[in-house]
Amino acid sequence: MSILYPSDAELEILQILWEAQPLTVRQVHEQLALTKDVGYTTTLKQMQRMLDKELLSRTEEGKTHLYTTPVQRGNIRKSLLSRLAETAFKGSAMSLAMQALGDSDPSEQELEALERWLEEKRKQNPS
Repeated sequence: MSILYPSDAELEILQILWEAQPLTVRQVHEQLALTKDVGYTTTLKQMQRMLDKELLSRTEEGKTHLYTTPVQRGNIRKSLLSRLAETAFKGSAMSLAMQALGDSDPSEQELEALERWLEEKRKQNPS
């Protein structure tokens, strides 16, 4: 599978499936409908396109089609972040991280987690 850059609509469907899969189109549609006005046939068509792009897999259980995603959440996040760093930050992951941290108000727990992460990186790359 090549690098994947799902659309916003595809990403919404993937997030629903990452939380609980397998699901039917109706179940995915019901979750989407909680936050946006979307028709059932639109959800169905989107999921069919995602199946063609191999973002989804489908199995049959009687007359019911169940959908899962073979795509890992971490892989999608990585590809989207890489694309964002390349296009908006001239390839600088550091600039992207500094922008994200500067635009938010991290909690004490998040700051501690960041400090632990930095310590691990320092241990891995002593210089």
